[in-house]
Amino acid sequence: MARSNARGDRTPVARHAPLPTRSAFSSFLRILGISLGVVLVSAIAVGAFIVVDLFNRAGQDAVVLEGAPEVDPPTIGAYPADKAFTILVVGTDECSAQTTALLKERCTEADGGILNDVNLLVHVSAEPRNVTVVSLPRDLMIPVPECTREDGSAASAMEKQSINSVFDHAGLSCVVKTVSTLADMPIEFAAKMSFDGVMAITDAIGGVEVCIAGDGIRDRHTGIDWPAGMREVSGYEALQFIRTRHGVGDESDLARISNQQQYMSRLAKKVLSSETLTDIPTVLRLAGAVADNIVPSESLNDPLRLAQIALALKDVRFSDFVFVQFPNVVDPDDENKVVPIWDSADALWTAIKSGEPLQLTGDVTTRRGVELVTPAPGEAPVEETPDPTSTEVPEVRTTLPPDISGQTLEQETCAVGNQR
Repeated sequence: MARSNARGDRTPVARHAPLPTRSAFSSFLRILGISLGVVLVSAIAVGAFIVVDLFNRAGQDAVVLEGAPEVDPPTIGAYPADKAFTILVVGTDECSAQTTALLKERCTEADGGILNDVNLLVHVSAEPRNVTVVSLPRDLMIPVPECTREDGSAASAMEKQSINSVFDHAGLSCVVKTVSTLADMPIEFAAKMSFDGVMAITDAIGGVEVCIAGDGIRDRHTGIDWPAGMREVSGYEALQFIRTRHGVGDESDLARISNQQQYMSRLAKKVLSSETLTDIPTVLRLAGAVADNIVPSESLNDPLRLAQIALALKDVRFSDFVFVQFPNVVDPDDENKVVPIWDSADALWTAIKSGEPLQLTGDVTTRRGVELVTPAPGEAPVEETPDPTSTEVPEVRTTLPPDISGQTLEQETCAVGNQR
């Protein structure tokens, strides 16, 4: 008769080797793997959402450029290394509700036309990349070709017209066609930006530090009364700074262009800095500000294209990033206008098309708008004696005529304010 055990009639469990227990470390790895998977999927989903959102926002109201060259569809990565490209950036004086509240009479007393007061031709060479930004004065009198407006109507050609009236005459495409004809250069991409865009983009990167020399800037037309020294501007102050004309130099538009080049140089250095490019929230804010505040050409309305262009610019040496003012002289028919210095203009366009880095020989400023502070005024760069045993091929640069003013990105200038 079977003996019952003290614990009742339950069948005893056979004893084997002890069951393994999951260590705290392996449990941690499992949880970490799941967590990383969730984060990765979430990041891809968020990234896809951001790209689609930017695509939809950047593509709104895109403009077809009449006669522009065809470009290949954008791909992931930098713009093709063997291809140069050109962008025309147009700044208009349109007033939104926000800028009307800020600028008041400047907007309420406008005659209703939209002027393209800022016209920047940005040319990027094939690799090795160099960048030339040509500022075309708002009062430049040049020929305007016949254009097709967005509604399909024809806009007549004009033998001699101020460039800042072309947008109102026939839109962004006509501004591009006019500048392309002037430069005898294809322009693949274009973008229009209003006052709001200047404020939004400067805000997105956390402001731009500008330099004011002399006795400071005072300009009742833009509401500026700032002391000399470094000043970080963003939002409305950035707009005030680039609009001021009576506060710098001889109060001309040409002096203002020199000051705008100071702002653009400092803006470009901040955007291209590693601090900005590795700061994902800042990059996203900047991308959003661009998408919300530019009207692009159809060739530029894809975030991948914007990424291609950004990657093409990120490694350009500061010495190869040059801002120049289109060579001009007072119009003999109207002292308030300017006309091209054709020989110097031809030399400029030829130099840009060569793809070689440019060598400036002219003054950094026009009409005393800015002064050079780096290198110090009057301080010539140190010339190194070439090593006769070196096999290194000397760098070739194309020298621009002395009547073309400008600065490189490695130079720093300060606005020469007046107290009128």
